[in-house]
Amino acid sequence: MQAQPGTSHPTPAEQRTWRVGLTGGIASGKSAVADMFAQLGVPVIDTDLIAREVVSRGSQALQEIAAAFGAEVLLPDGSLDRPRLRKIVFSEPARRKQLEAITHPRIRVAMEAQCRQAGGPYQVVVVPLLIESGLQQRVDRVLVVDCPEELQLERLMMRDGESATHAKKVLAAQVGRAARLARADDVVDNSGSLADTRRRVTELDAVYRELSRRHSG
Repeated sequence: MQAQPGTSHPTPAEQRTWRVGLTGGIASGKSAVADMFAQLGVPVIDTDLIAREVVSRGSQALQEIAAAFGAEVLLPDGSLDRPRLRKIVFSEPARRKQLEAITHPRIRVAMEAQCRQAGGPYQVVVVPLLIESGLQQRVDRVLVVDCPEELQLERLMMRDGESATHAKKVLAAQVGRAARLARADDVVDNSGSLADTRRRVTELDAVYRELSRRHSG
């Protein structure tokens, strides 16, 4: 399923490396797909990694989180207790918005800094909440990693040891699969074998190199 390309493009006057925004539901396989692009020599900017740096021990963002959510979201060493905070924000949507107000502006600034330094034939920017966060406006193409929700639940429970009830809450907190696919320029179906996924990534890499060449030309 594809949307009309170009709807999320930045202003023509903006000069920067062409970007693909890679997104997908939790446990859909975004990291595996991003790794495949990296193996093809494409710079990958991962906002999940940036988010961890933003809330590192001693950071201003972590201080604000502790003030907003209480000292119980900190571990004894002063770092963030991620599982505890995750349970709070996925149970209470208003609290999730509160957390995003603290972290998202910092993530955007750091993302842009990494993109400026990364170079490459084009860049893959991994943003799990690309549609929800408004960062879609910062990329030229939207690539969705997709699999059935039943498979997402199975992978999430296996990966994180989540209960079925909490895993369903996590999925419900994200934009629905249909809405995500409706915003996609391209889709990687990650419900099959890794070989199938790699073939699709290789196809898209050729397409993106050509689109980037036209963009820079």
